[in-house]
Amino acid sequence: MATIKDVARLAGVSVATVSHVINGTRPVSPQTAAKVWRAIKELDYHPNAVARSLRTRTTHAIGVVVSDITNPFFATLVRGAEDAAIEAGYSLIICNSDEDLEKEDLYVSMLRRRRMDGLLIAPVRDGGSPAVRELAQSGIPFVFVDRKAKGIEADAVLSDNVDGAYMATKHLIKQGHKRIGIVLGIKGSTTSEERYAGYRKALEEFRIEEREEVKVHGDYRVQGGYSAAVKLLSLENPPTAIFSTNNLMTLGVLKALSQRGLRAYKIEVAAFDDIEWYDLIDLPIITVVQRPYEMGRIAFDLLHKRLMGSESVGAPIEIRVPVELNIRRGRG
Repeated sequence: MATIKDVARLAGVSVATVSHVINGTRPVSPQTAAKVWRAIKELDYHPNAVARSLRTRTTHAIGVVVSDITNPFFATLVRGAEDAAIEAGYSLIICNSDEDLEKEDLYVSMLRRRRMDGLLIAPVRDGGSPAVRELAQSGIPFVFVDRKAKGIEADAVLSDNVDGAYMATKHLIKQGHKRIGIVLGIKGSTTSEERYAGYRKALEEFRIEEREEVKVHGDYRVQGGYSAAVKLLSLENPPTAIFSTNNLMTLGVLKALSQRGLRAYKIEVAAFDDIEWYDLIDLPIITVVQRPYEMGRIAFDLLHKRLMGSESVGAPIEIRVPVELNIRRGRG
């Protein structure tokens, strides 16, 4: 059975360096860490995690709670966090709350019991589950990612939701649209509220009256987006453009348009988030491009700084990751 000395010999480093890489107790250059992890894999070395946990009072495990792991956005975000975690010698325990407050409460409580060193959380709705509310008093470092919980001051890594929605709506207005339907996510979620604020900002700038009947909620699901689009298209005076505020709802919107023979050539579509699937359907759709992979990496790095003590004091840090507009013309 391989020992830590065998790993150090193969990697060409000291035993102390191997220990720092495994335990994350001191910064090690990415090149050196990569050599150590390659040696660990080649030798099939398995450090005693239980003994290490008792000795260091850390588990080198991070809990991740996302609201919908089937959404490509969250899958990519988790991949970014995972890659950053592996480089730092941590593993991830991933939980899917499925936009359910009870599941969120269950998973956050479970992760605390399993002594995770820290947590990354995309909260459900407004982050109202008791376990999330208790985190702020627990002393366990955590970072909100993609969404925030209202009333809790904590680190957060978020997209620039207001500006993204503003840019998309402004583009539609400049294309001549004055009656723009909006499909919002779950009521109370910060992403939904911020994207709605960006939509309103553009309408106000161009002095376009907001119409309550063209504002609908799709709950961040494909079926929700479909039902919302059907409702908009059934209005006596339907909108000439639809802004869908997440990727899964957009698929539902496109399905509703297609079933009515409208596709996206008769009613212009803008969407928050850009996914590769749009290349396959070749539609003229405006998308707000987010950077979920980078968000995942940034969120873990911020959490890791808290764990290592370099960001242990001071006010919570909020990082807004920029977005950009992508205008897909389609071939018509």
